Amino acid sequence: MRSIAGWIERHQEFSPQSVAIRSNDNAETYAAFAERIRASLNWLHLTGAQSGSRIAWLGPNSVEMLAMLFACAEARCILLPLNWRLSAAELLNILADADASMLIVDEAFAERTDALRPFSGAIKSTSAITGDPATAGALGGEVSEDTPLLMVYTSGTTGTPKGAVLSQQAIEFNALNAVHMHDMCSRDTILTVLPTFHVGGLNIQTTPALYSGAEVILEAQFDPGRWLQLVATRKPTLSVLVPATMHAVMQHPDWSTTSLDSLRSISTGSTDVPPDLIEAFHTRNIPVIQIYGATETGPVAIYQRVNEAKTHVGSIGYPGLHTNVKLVDRDGSEILDQQPGEIWVQGKHVATGYWDVSVGKADAFDQGWFPSGDVARRDEDGRYWFVDRIKRIIISGGENIYPIELERILDASDLIEEASVVGKSHERWGAVPIVVAVARNPGVAEADVLALFDQHVARFKRPHGVLFVDALPRNALGKIEYGELSDWVAGA
Repeated sequence: MRSIAGWIERHQEFSPQSVAIRSNDNAETYAAFAERIRASLNWLHLTGAQSGSRIAWLGPNSVEMLAMLFACAEARCILLPLNWRLSAAELLNILADADASMLIVDEAFAERTDALRPFSGAIKSTSAITGDPATAGALGGEVSEDTPLLMVYTSGTTGTPKGAVLSQQAIEFNALNAVHMHDMCSRDTILTVLPTFHVGGLNIQTTPALYSGAEVILEAQFDPGRWLQLVATRKPTLSVLVPATMHAVMQHPDWSTTSLDSLRSISTGSTDVPPDLIEAFHTRNIPVIQIYGATETGPVAIYQRVNEAKTHVGSIGYPGLHTNVKLVDRDGSEILDQQPGEIWVQGKHVATGYWDVSVGKADAFDQGWFPSGDVARRDEDGRYWFVDRIKRIIISGGENIYPIELERILDASDLIEEASVVGKSHERWGAVPIVVAVARNPGVAEADVLALFDQHVARFKRPHGVLFVDALPRNALGKIEYGELSDWVAGA
């Protein structure tokens, strides 16, 4: 196959003056973006980067980072985008695990460089990325399908982060799935506000848009007021928001007065999506389509399309155009419709495996199937519905309790600002559910919260207590840090 940098080369030929990326209100055409990629490629060669070198990147969303992704594709290097919210110690652990040869630090984060000096490789500033684009030649050289390109460390909400390795083929087939999901084309304008150090911000719409020849409006970070302003002025057709950012947009004072007419849909996922968030956008006549995936699946694996957004609220849709999915029991046997089972995903967009520093390559998944650790059920029409994460299931007296079932009751209550449910060890039952909640006002009592479950769930599912907190711990994508919650509950 051709390097995915060939996408930009072709768009430069077909439509050189079309805008590729608009960042900080500066528009960069496909011709200019191709030149930037060539300059970055030449710079990589000058720094001695080799095929397979891990090139780490620390910085906010930027056109420079996207150019480096495509330069790495052409150079057959592996880009390692780092979560800038992590501590220096956490970043150093990831750099060591990946055996990165170089760390590029955005000028906006220059003050963090001193804390990262223990890194054994070279540390470079984005200001140093200069090179002669003329020496790079045409983009789109031949690479093998399994040539690794992107190493993204899992968020680690329930365990130690691991480096999932996505090949160039995986990025391309993920883009094909995303194009089908969104009916994406070169006439679209994509508003990217989620962090591109996660596959959600990078690969649900951003790289698929560049595959399609569309325009990407790239924001350094999410701000709800800025998102509304850009929708009103730049008229994007598509954008991705996770539940936490959907909620922030809805709470902004300009929510009800800002025109959203340009949006064909909003895509969401990353965690269970409360129906009231979806319905709030539907009342503004903006379809919300759900996507299911993981770092290891590119992430685009199961998704809705616009035609099902309003008729099947809560469904995560059907397997993608280039995806195989099965639900299995604990023995690995496929299960019948309407029964909960673990989601297994197979496809050319799935990661090669997790990085194994001892052998310097990815340790492959068994027979190409990725066992997600998530539970779903499939209805009689083949549509999938998310149930919960396996690691979150609470086994109480031999019965399975799915925390999300209880959280949906909490989400619907006016007493609760936000809440989650985790298990706590119990001498008699093995474990029992405990609510961790942020109350809407100080007068909310434990009994008020526990009463919400009356007549709604079986007695064995009822929570055994409530821990009130000021806020739930969340990562950069708004996912709740369940490990931290469990620690809070255990210590309460």
